[in-house]
Amino acid sequence: MTTLYTDGSCLENPNGPGGWGVVVIENGVIVSELSGHDPSTTNNRMEMTAAIRGLEQTQPSDAVEINSDSQYVIKTMTLGWKRKANQDLWAELDRLVAARRVTWKWVKAHVGHELNEKADKLANDAAHGVVVDGSEPRQLTHISPTGEASMVDVGEKAETERVAVARGTVVMEPETLRLIRENALEKGDILSTARLAGIMAAKKTDQLIPLCHQIPLNQVTVEFDTSADDRIEIESSAKTTYKTGVEMEALTAVSIAALTIYDMAKAIDRGMRIESVRMVRKSGGKSGDWEFE
Repeated sequence: MTTLYTDGSCLENPNGPGGWGVVVIENGVIVSELSGHDPSTTNNRMEMTAAIRGLEQTQPSDAVEINSDSQYVIKTMTLGWKRKANQDLWAELDRLVAARRVTWKWVKAHVGHELNEKADKLANDAAHGVVVDGSEPRQLTHISPTGEASMVDVGEKAETERVAVARGTVVMEPETLRLIRENALEKGDILSTARLAGIMAAKKTDQLIPLCHQIPLNQVTVEFDTSADDRIEIESSAKTTYKTGVEMEALTAVSIAALTIYDMAKAIDRGMRIESVRMVRKSGGKSGDWEFE
């Protein structure tokens, strides 16, 4: 059983800066605390996003208990309240819930419940543009003091070896995967093409993500695991000796490799899904080593 405490916040509801927070508990122990920021959103969207991001930390068929102080989320999911807005998030939440055994619990806000207050703080810190890194908060690096997007000055940083590893999944029909394994599709060798596409994309990350630096890459790898019946697991690693990290390069490689698989197999399976693109490990730099899985 995985237990999630989720919360959302919006400083100027609606259409103000917002944040979401999730506390993930397994076997009674907090295993992770997650948060994120949105520069223009609503409180309801942040509450829903918190539940979605929390569920993304679990696996299909898991038993999950979601605790939220949002009656909007809880009663819509349990009592069928009408969905007049946020259709994109409802669709994503429905998809994640359908694959899991989810129970919903409402928690009254601001009555001293420790884990609810922790999720609330994560959400509020994120709404204010603050992220939590272990103990002390810091400002988001790509936001200027006046709230504008800005490129980080890395000129004074030391060059160190940095490695980032990202993963993602393409879910498909078993027959589609069989044809890919047997290299039996008209467009040719899908996995080899997707590998090259991922590597090429990593080398162009600074041209795709506006505030990324040009990074001299020492190595990029893209690997595939096709051992499951209905999915391809993708793992990419990126390595550099430079002043800033290669997380975005690893994530870009996974994303473009997944999109290439979709493009080359969509003629026989338009229902393929790209899921769970995420960082799993990084090393080097001032923040040191980090691992999610």
